[in-house]
Amino acid sequence: MSDATPDIGVLIVNLGTPDAPTAAAVRKYLAEFLSDRRVVEIPALLWQPILRGVILPTRPRKSAHAYAQVWTEEGSPLAAITRRQTAALQSALGEDVTVAHAMRYGQPAIGPAIDALLASGCRRILVAPLYPQYCGATTATVVDAVNGHLAGLRSQPTLRFLPPYGADPAYLDALKASIEAGLSSLSFTPDVLLASFHGMPERTRTLGDPYHDECQATARLLADALGRPVEVAFQSRFGRARWLEPATDATLERLGRDGRSVAVFAPGFAADCLETLEELAIRGKEQYRAAGGSNFAYLPCLNDTAPGVGMLVALIRRELAGWR
Repeated sequence: MSDATPDIGVLIVNLGTPDAPTAAAVRKYLAEFLSDRRVVEIPALLWQPILRGVILPTRPRKSAHAYAQVWTEEGSPLAAITRRQTAALQSALGEDVTVAHAMRYGQPAIGPAIDALLASGCRRILVAPLYPQYCGATTATVVDAVNGHLAGLRSQPTLRFLPPYGADPAYLDALKASIEAGLSSLSFTPDVLLASFHGMPERTRTLGDPYHDECQATARLLADALGRPVEVAFQSRFGRARWLEPATDATLERLGRDGRSVAVFAPGFAADCLETLEELAIRGKEQYRAAGGSNFAYLPCLNDTAPGVGMLVALIRRELAGWR
């Protein structure tokens, strides 16, 4: 053990969460999230009146009800799991690295988290966006926020970013182990393994965002590892624009009508959150059964499980090479 103050920081970053399952807290969170020009690529002069005049007065109450169904004594699932991931990474990486976490939207914010690492003596910082597949609306906006904060600092740290890891063998091995463990605990053998990724407007794909292709690559490689097919669908459609297809809700309804059993999982999420626990595990199950299906299972994300943390440790150690 070294007596020197660690000068290496690791900042893991996830999307974010409201501070409470209330309409006011959700409104504040959505105002920040949906004002990001990478998230909604509509000119601000057109979008902000819609956001302020239509969406923010109506959507927060509905979303707050959804958050309330999955809220825990530790807060939102995403916040609680991210804190546990941070603690597990700190334990695994040792005292010569300082591990912290931030949320792109909401608290703890990226800027203050970087400032705290700098104040603790960190002069080299690895920023790890916990998005396995690259997307302009996720990975790139973390890079934007980090660089935007650094632009206001006179003394800047040396910086690295964890690259997307959706096709990395370490990630695929962890997913395989997690899914196989989940399947072994079921009372039925699912006819379909459904990988549900967060959706994006189809327009982003035509403009060159690689997200769709990276999701398909993750599913294809995972199917090879598991030795069985994996279907792909995209969830969380919003607005009237055409989104990536097929849609998760429509796919679950089709499987229910066909009487096919299904296990759904979310390999685009590093931690369970509203989109997995409410949209998939609760509403998805309801949609599937309303269509006539019987056997449905949701398999959790990697979260702070041993395979999940071990995978992150391996990726982070690789990116820290030459610094330690």
